Amino acid sequence: MLRTAVVGTGYLGAFHAQKYSQLPASLLVGVADINPSQGQKVAGECNTTYFPDHKALLDKVDAVSIAVPTCMHHAIARDFLEAGVHVLVEKPITTTVAEAKELVSLAHKKQLVLQVGFLERFNAAIDSVIPELVEPRFIESHRLAGFKPRSIDINVVMDLMIHDLDIILSLVDSPVINIVANGTPVLTNTVDIAQARLTFNNGCVANVTASRISQNSKRKMHIFQKTGCICVDFQELKTRFFSKGDNEVFPGIPTIQCQEQQFRDDDPLKKEIDDFLQCITCRRSPKASGEQGAKALDIACQISNIIAQGQY
Repeated sequence: MLRTAVVGTGYLGAFHAQKYSQLPASLLVGVADINPSQGQKVAGECNTTYFPDHKALLDKVDAVSIAVPTCMHHAIARDFLEAGVHVLVEKPITTTVAEAKELVSLAHKKQLVLQVGFLERFNAAIDSVIPELVEPRFIESHRLAGFKPRSIDINVVMDLMIHDLDIILSLVDSPVINIVANGTPVLTNTVDIAQARLTFNNGCVANVTASRISQNSKRKMHIFQKTGCICVDFQELKTRFFSKGDNEVFPGIPTIQCQEQQFRDDDPLKKEIDDFLQCITCRRSPKASGEQGAKALDIACQISNIIAQGQY
């Protein structure tokens, strides 16, 4: 069993602690939080020990989840990596690309797993799509959510859009050569709704929209390629594959056939943490590595800067 811990016991950190306490490969040594009442509450629920300072855990664990505000990711992750502890850090990996690269370099030097919490990587719907991809040419994604008073220390690009940026960058094997973006604050002091258009060196284009002020939630992605269109509904766990049929609906125009798949909710957070632990024991790279987290952060930062320049 790996000795594990969670730093940050807020909304998401509490779920991390629950999963570690349930997984057979994990012995949850403790949770840390600067808020004693919240930390003690989660520790009690998970039958573990509360620590007021994460540094008290450095020599007691093999692996840790970091679910604190983004501005604290770098310092806390660095402390654990320097102590020889494997790290799963929530997205975005850090505040700046320089900080992310430092963590990646440190993890490589120490031969440790550095995984970023891109939960959608463990969504069963997107998993089914990857084998069907053949050079995507156009991608359109919408990630819309109602307002929640958490994660408002970062803008919607870092909060929501970065999930789709990470997925798109993993699907398109080509560097981004141009970005056009716009967005605006509505309810907070940071950007609450944003849209970006990415152009890749191989000609693929991706339109990405994110909002955290919508009345209805939506998490969908459409991927167009020469063989047809693939629609992924992350929220409803559905996929639809549209392709050319053998018959003609008009002269020279083929019919369109559709195959639909429905998946069950198989606890992606538990899968993510279990995969993190397996990466440690099997010495393999995670689905969402530190390098990939830094890459997604780089594009997210460029989008945020472009929006800021347009506004101010």
